[in-house]
Amino acid sequence: MPPAVQRRAARSPQGQAWQSSYLRSLAMIDVVVVSVAMLLAYLLRFDQTPGVLPVVTGAFAPSYLAVSAVLAVAWFAALGLARSRDHREIGSGPTEYARVFRASWQLFALVAVVAFMLGLEMARGYLAIAFPLGVGLLLAGRFAARQWLVRQRQRGQCMHDVLVVGEPPRAADLIRELSKNPATGQRVVGVCVPQSAPMVDVVAGVPVLSGMDGVVDAAERSGADTVAVTGSEVITSRAVKQLGWDLEGSGIDLVLAPGVADVAGPRVQTSLVNGTALVHLDEPQFTGGKYLVKSVADWVAALLITIALSPVLAVLAVVVKLTSPGPVFYKQERVGLNGNPFRMWKFRSMRVGADAMREELEHLNEGNGALFKVKDDPRVTAVGRVLRRYSLDELPQLFNVLRGEMSLVGPRPNLPDEVSTYENHVHRRLYVKPGITGLWQVSGRSELSWDESVRLDLYYAENWTPFGDLLILLRTIKVIVMPHGAY
Repeated sequence: MPPAVQRRAARSPQGQAWQSSYLRSLAMIDVVVVSVAMLLAYLLRFDQTPGVLPVVTGAFAPSYLAVSAVLAVAWFAALGLARSRDHREIGSGPTEYARVFRASWQLFALVAVVAFMLGLEMARGYLAIAFPLGVGLLLAGRFAARQWLVRQRQRGQCMHDVLVVGEPPRAADLIRELSKNPATGQRVVGVCVPQSAPMVDVVAGVPVLSGMDGVVDAAERSGADTVAVTGSEVITSRAVKQLGWDLEGSGIDLVLAPGVADVAGPRVQTSLVNGTALVHLDEPQFTGGKYLVKSVADWVAALLITIALSPVLAVLAVVVKLTSPGPVFYKQERVGLNGNPFRMWKFRSMRVGADAMREELEHLNEGNGALFKVKDDPRVTAVGRVLRRYSLDELPQLFNVLRGEMSLVGPRPNLPDEVSTYENHVHRRLYVKPGITGLWQVSGRSELSWDESVRLDLYYAENWTPFGDLLILLRTIKVIVMPHGAY
């Protein structure tokens, strides 16, 4: 019996037990959610005529109940075909949510096309209930499952055990990247280095288990369920191909890490040229149709939010006015799209003349890089501390969005003197409009280092997607309710 077949018959990695259980739970959540969504759509459809309601007039006249059952099955199948329950995307967050959303809208688009072509008179109200309700419940179910998984991973459980293969310097870089955030579930358990590399016992705190000729044995001994190969001159395509054959049937995933950081999935494309897999990185786009859509969506959303929050804005304005002398709003020059200055609005949270006191407080500066931050800033009023803690002082920036100067989501808007200290590459964050919230807002805010803040802003500017914006807005609500790193 070939070795690969023997491994397939013999191996059942313990590390995959939690994975199989979690995927079964996701499938069960999807079944329940889709069934509930279709049942509610059936019960709440606009036409409440008793009895069985035909979808069409004619020979072919299935009932809404039958259509609901078929759609529920099709929806569950579409989620599977879109690989929304792929074990490699477990707990990935944005990618997992995006696949759920994409599978759902594509299914309902197909239903609409089929209904039109067959002349089905399906009630628009029925679909208008089923789609948003189902998508909302699916995303909520995935979010709840992910939160449970994150808690487990913070305890060191439900992790993917990774064996890194590569030369020590590149292996060390990959280990640091994989270990940054335990919530991603990557735990490096060992390293294998090429025989030509300098022999070391430990790389970035992880033990070296073998050379290239012992990768499979090292993976099985360490319990790894993933082998990650870094780029290297000595690890040839032939060696990687052989490694793939050696791992076949073992239940261990083979991952190639090209060492390209901060590039999101939509910009990464693969193709085959004469049997060779090539990875293409699309050029970042800072103009075009999707940015026009973003601007329109920002304006409409800002208008609706402003109208909805107008009572809150009025109350906050009165509180600021009555609790400290000075104007209600604080307007400060910031640098926006393409380096153009604009006046950013905020509720005043400091006493009048605070800007003139900055030099006196320079010795208390706790900011990093170009940022000036003082944790217990004596210039902040009592009400201002509350406003800042819950980001309520930022609400007037909705007016900046309505004026076209800002977006709801985008990079942090910096001061002119902060921009003057930018290195050349940092100016790329000015290629898009600054935002009221952004990755920096939901990833630590004032506790971020300058370099990390810049990295997040550049990542956003180059990899923006509409669905990513929606997720950031939802995460912002959580940050406001449970503030961390705000002062």
